[in-house]
Amino acid sequence: MAKTLELEFVTEGGKPSRIVIDNPKEPVDQAAVKQRMEEVIAAGIFVTTSGVLSSAKGSRLIERNVTDYPLA
Repeated sequence: MAKTLELEFVTEGGKPSRIVIDNPKEPVDQAAVKQRMEEVIAAGIFVTTSGVLSSAKGSRLIERNVTDYPLA
């Protein structure tokens, strides 16, 4: 089962933007995630076509089941 942590932000232009982290450490500490998201915003290092990340919208842990079927 593949897991990702999706960090949702809003840019200066009001558009959504996401950062996806593969195989996050569990259990996810919500307070730590919020703090890190604020640090990312304050650093201003991620620039999108609609501007820099300006606010944190939310985060979510996504679990995905993948089944490969070989072609015989």
